[in-house]
Amino acid sequence: MRLFWSKAIAVLFSLFAALPAAADQNDARLDELFSSLLQAPGAAEAQALEGAIWSIWGQSDDGAVRALMQDGVAAMSRRDYRRALAKFEQMVAIAPDFAEGWNKRATVHYLMGNFEQSLADVAKTLSLEPRHFGALSGRGLIYVALEDEKRALEAFEEALAIHPHLASAAVNAAALRKRIREREI
Repeated sequence: MRLFWSKAIAVLFSLFAALPAAADQNDARLDELFSSLLQAPGAAEAQALEGAIWSIWGQSDDGAVRALMQDGVAAMSRRDYRRALAKFEQMVAIAPDFAEGWNKRATVHYLMGNFEQSLADVAKTLSLEPRHFGALSGRGLIYVALEDEKRALEAFEEALAIHPHLASAAVNAAALRKRIREREI
């Protein structure tokens, strides 16, 4: 484990030192990060890699997109979902190829109970970044809210196939497997 951790730190340092700071889901550093994420021996190592991935996903070369992201996230943290939704709607309008804009809008729709809109935004996120474990886990939560346990479990398992140490997806998948198994007995 110590060897992996040293290797992971070296990979993170080299990836972030080698390329410009602005990024998105097309950033070349992501392939190595996802590869390392699959090999992470534990949660601590995976969490560092996950943080690096989220950091890249949230970056944009466009200053307007960065400002909208910042304002939208701040509004979400205040639970001002209408304002957050407005910011993320502006973001996807000016940057339709920016996966994290769609993912953030999906999150706000979920928080507002707009499950069909959230599912549509998750689908768009995944069309732009199929490895988006956050969107997959979010899809699972939407299906839980819609009481579609089979689809929820499938979404959490897809997220875990990409990020085996994603704790929330693992807990949700285990609970759903147990519930489904108990119902089948």
